[in-house]
Amino acid sequence: MSLDITIPGFGRLQLDHLVSDYNGTLAVDGRLLPGVTERLHTLSQHLHIHVVTADTFGVAAGELAGLPVELSILAPEGQAEAKRALALKLGADRVAAFGNGRNDRLLLRSAALGIALLQGEGAAFETLASAHAVAPGATVALDLLLHPRRLTATLRS
Repeated sequence: MSLDITIPGFGRLQLDHLVSDYNGTLAVDGRLLPGVTERLHTLSQHLHIHVVTADTFGVAAGELAGLPVELSILAPEGQAEAKRALALKLGADRVAAFGNGRNDRLLLRSAALGIALLQGEGAAFETLASAHAVAPGATVALDLLLHPRRLTATLRS
């Protein structure tokens, strides 16, 4: 199970995992965004999906119940380092990562492919600067992985 994408001028991505933030990335105000559930199901046929969150609203487990994802709830302190540590443990060179908050910057920087999301919650500048690409929403970001030619069009040189 993996995604193998070659992007001229960027290189070859051999991805086994997606590590994603939850709030501001897959969800807004704790609730999964429309279209995310279906795409996570489809993408799980190609990647192991990990969702990491501080669970600000306390509903992530319920929202993700029944989905093919591994959920990790993080302590309030040291979130940026914990997210990066997960990517490194999984093999960062085989990780795609999604995030929008300042605590996602190290994750996106360490991943083989970092995609920052800019939607209703906004995005931290440091996180945008740490990403390889920026997407205007969760479904667009997930579609970049589901339709790799879109990703190629964004990252080729």
